[in-house]
Amino acid sequence: MSQEIDYSRHALVVTALPHNRPHRFALAPTEPERRALAADFDLSALRKLRFEGEIRSAGKRDFVLTGRLGATVVQPCVQTLEPVTTRIEADVERRYVSDWQETVQEGAETEMPEDDTAEPLASHIDPHAVMLEALALHIPDYPRAETAPPLGEMVVTEPGKTPLRDKDTKPFAALAALKGKLENGEGEV
Repeated sequence: MSQEIDYSRHALVVTALPHNRPHRFALAPTEPERRALAADFDLSALRKLRFEGEIRSAGKRDFVLTGRLGATVVQPCVQTLEPVTTRIEADVERRYVSDWQETVQEGAETEMPEDDTAEPLASHIDPHAVMLEALALHIPDYPRAETAPPLGEMVVTEPGKTPLRDKDTKPFAALAALKGKLENGEGEV
C-alpha cells in the first residue's frame, strides 16, 4: 500500500474496546487517500469510498466487526479500454476469535475453514484494513463497457467432425433441438 499515508491510525487496541456496548466507526478516506488507493488497486479512479459499522463483544474475549462498504470505482474496459464505473455496496463481517487454533504443518495441504469470516484475535482490530480487503474482493476482475461488442464463440474440434458449440453444452440444448425437430415435422412423439 502507499507509503505516503499513515493508515495505522485506524487500528483499535482490543483491550480498550468496550464489552458492554458496540464501538461504532465510520471511515471515509480523503481525496488524496482515494487517489493513492486507486493507484494501489490499479484503478482509473476511486470516486467514493465509505466503510461504517461497529465492533461488538461476542462472549468474554471474542469480537465481531460488522460493516457496510460503499464505493464507486472506475476501471478501463477489458475489451475497449473505455472507462467503466461500478458502484459497490457490500456487507462485511469479521469474527475475531481469541482461542484461534490453527496447526499448519510444513509442506502439508490445508483446507479453507468453513467460516471464512473468522480470524485470530490479535492486539489490534483494524477497520481500515478490513475495508481495503473488502474493496479488493469486490472490485470487478473484468469490467466491460455496455458498448463493448459481444465476446466471440470459441469452437474447437478435430478436422472432419461437427464442432461442439457453447449452446450445445447448455442443460436444455437437447430439448430445444427436439422441440425444433417436432415443430418442423421432422420427428415423432
